[in-house]
Amino acid sequence: MSSVEPRARRRGERSLTVGVLVALLASLMPLLRVVTPGAWLLGTVVMITALLIAGFAARRLRLPAVAVSLIEAVLWVAFMSVVFLRDDSLFGVIPTVDSVQLVPRLLDAAMEDIVEGVAPMQATSALGFLIVGAAGLLTIVVDHVVLTARMPLVAAIALIVVSLIPAIAVPVEPDVSAFVLLAAAILYLVRAETRSREPLAPPRPGRETAGPTGATATALGIGAVAVVVALVVTPALPQPVIKGGAGEYGTGIGLDASLQLGSDLRRPREVEVMLVRSNAPAPPYLRATTLTDFDGDVWLPDRSRTVPLTDPDGFGPLGVDDGIETVEQTTTIEVRNLSSTWLPVSYPATEVTGVQGEWGAVPYNRTLVARTASSQGQQYQVVTQVPRPTLEQIRAREASRPPSATTGEPDSTTRVPAGLPSIIRDLAREVTAEAETDYDRLAALQQWFRGGDFRYSLFAPVEEGFDGSGAEAIARFLEVREGYCIHYASAFALMARTLGMPSRIVVGYLPGAPTTDAIDRQTVHSVSTSRTHAWPEVYFDGVGWVAFEPTNSLGSPTAFSSAPETPGDADGGPEETDGPSASPTASATGAAPGLDADEGGTATGTQTTGEDGWPPLLVLVVVLIALTLPAAVRELRRRGQLSAAREGDVAAAWILVQETAIDVGIPVPAAESPRALGSRLVEAHGVPADEMRRLVEAIERTSYAPRRSRMWAGEGVPDAASAVRSALLAGADGPRRVLATVAPRSLIIRPGTAYAAARI
Repeated sequence: MSSVEPRARRRGERSLTVGVLVALLASLMPLLRVVTPGAWLLGTVVMITALLIAGFAARRLRLPAVAVSLIEAVLWVAFMSVVFLRDDSLFGVIPTVDSVQLVPRLLDAAMEDIVEGVAPMQATSALGFLIVGAAGLLTIVVDHVVLTARMPLVAAIALIVVSLIPAIAVPVEPDVSAFVLLAAAILYLVRAETRSREPLAPPRPGRETAGPTGATATALGIGAVAVVVALVVTPALPQPVIKGGAGEYGTGIGLDASLQLGSDLRRPREVEVMLVRSNAPAPPYLRATTLTDFDGDVWLPDRSRTVPLTDPDGFGPLGVDDGIETVEQTTTIEVRNLSSTWLPVSYPATEVTGVQGEWGAVPYNRTLVARTASSQGQQYQVVTQVPRPTLEQIRAREASRPPSATTGEPDSTTRVPAGLPSIIRDLAREVTAEAETDYDRLAALQQWFRGGDFRYSLFAPVEEGFDGSGAEAIARFLEVREGYCIHYASAFALMARTLGMPSRIVVGYLPGAPTTDAIDRQTVHSVSTSRTHAWPEVYFDGVGWVAFEPTNSLGSPTAFSSAPETPGDADGGPEETDGPSASPTASATGAAPGLDADEGGTATGTQTTGEDGWPPLLVLVVVLIALTLPAAVRELRRRGQLSAAREGDVAAAWILVQETAIDVGIPVPAAESPRALGSRLVEAHGVPADEMRRLVEAIERTSYAPRRSRMWAGEGVPDAASAVRSALLAGADGPRRVLATVAPRSLIIRPGTAYAAARI
């Protein structure tokens, strides 16, 4: 026994250490969907591995548990000092006052990255410090709980919670593979810990194992809990609230007008940017600025002449031919959470009233630029004169060069960079080969992009950066035919230029989602960060800039109706269409039709929280199911123990009695012999003496008697164990009996541990 037990103990510790390593790595896998892999990932793996190896080595030297944890803590401090605080540490390893004072600043910077960042975030040194440091502390705690306290289920709960944090912060599909790996690691931990403390009594001849043991059933139950929580409970949890800063509406968030819109679209949760209502047939798109100059790598925001908004001729004339009808519309906008130098307006604006501060009107693209103001908290009205040419009128006009470009160079709207990938020019000619007019060519391009060959995705596999809009990235987009608005808009604008048509890109917002509020019989629409959008425009002589909507499954395509055949068919203007000439129009609901939630992330044009959340009754059912899981796991474990006892495993029956005592609050000290425990249960808790004597004799014979006398030890043991268990439950008071059934302590507190000896 003296030589067998140390070897078994070492094997058990080695197995548990490997299990802890796998479980820790699995619990951190969801971080890869939130933070871009980098040096932090290598540092985390090295930190976890080094700490576990140090703990294992210290236990091999038979050091006390306190010394093991202290060694791991010292190693953690040294690692963090060398990697992150080397310049301020003594000899690059030993912390100093300066290095300690640097820690709060790093944590503050990391929290700022988390609050303001969007997934997937680039890991700064501060964020890496937080992740690696937290992973190291988690390793020390889990290593102590599993290897010293022998409470793997407590560690399992902690690991499940840690793995859920990224899923709660970023509402995306659960990482099923990570949770399956975590559940398997938890199962392995529970089984390894159970085997490391099982009695060394030999099993029945010819039977190493027979069916699932109680420990296996428990581990399977915990794995099921992990998967259920990941797939069912997490989506029902409320999302974290992003708070503004000072003032009535806070400081607001920004808008990136350099076509890096992925950061806005992939925010951890949607943030309401503004409220909009209009007398237009459908809520309008809102523009912030335009981008015309393209050097092959990036589209640059237009820098054009501005005039004071108070100038009577601020935006200048529309430049629309007399024969084309225009419709006046008024849009009221209330900015809730947007801090930008551009003020979102509908197009084409002719008048803006109600703004506070000094603003400049940009005649070139009919936008507003702040001089000494900000968009945050503004409430204003925009009057637009929307051109409505007929289909015949738009076909009769060429997509010609506008009167002036933003930079003063008349060719900036048609400039095609040198070295443009041939696929862009070739596909433009191929798609428009059968079209006869400029408008028909653009309509063919729009229909081609919105066809079934393209798929909207925020995770497009472009090569020129995740959010690339350069020529090479667009060529790649045309090959894989998967991307989001910046890819569609950039490709459309470039292809139009290769056909000799002037184009530019607009950055702004899709129409908002309707709310239940209405003012002056106008429905109030909510515009959130997921509505951030980009779309192309092409200039037509006598009409102006005409917007198109090539992005597959977002908004509605631009289209025009034919003129009435007779004056009596209509009021003399074109019929209402899905897309007016100057700005693409959303569907009647303001939502983005045709986009599944799993295809477009949060940029579907629909709300992902609130009214679209789970029904309360379904959430209640899920919560009730989760609450019954501990009882179900305990029942599975009891059945497994009785099954093993019927096949001769006396130890399983004895553990059943011990765990029942723990469930009802009876202390089960590790140093107490089976005979002493049996006597105490009979005298103090009223269990049947005959059944208890049968169990005690069986476990003693199994543990100490010669092999030949063990073969009859298990006779009658299962029934005796069931009788003792029933008596223990019956002898407990009502609340304790209910608690023992609904939340059995034995799932966490194991017989033989220090916690089992405590009285509650």
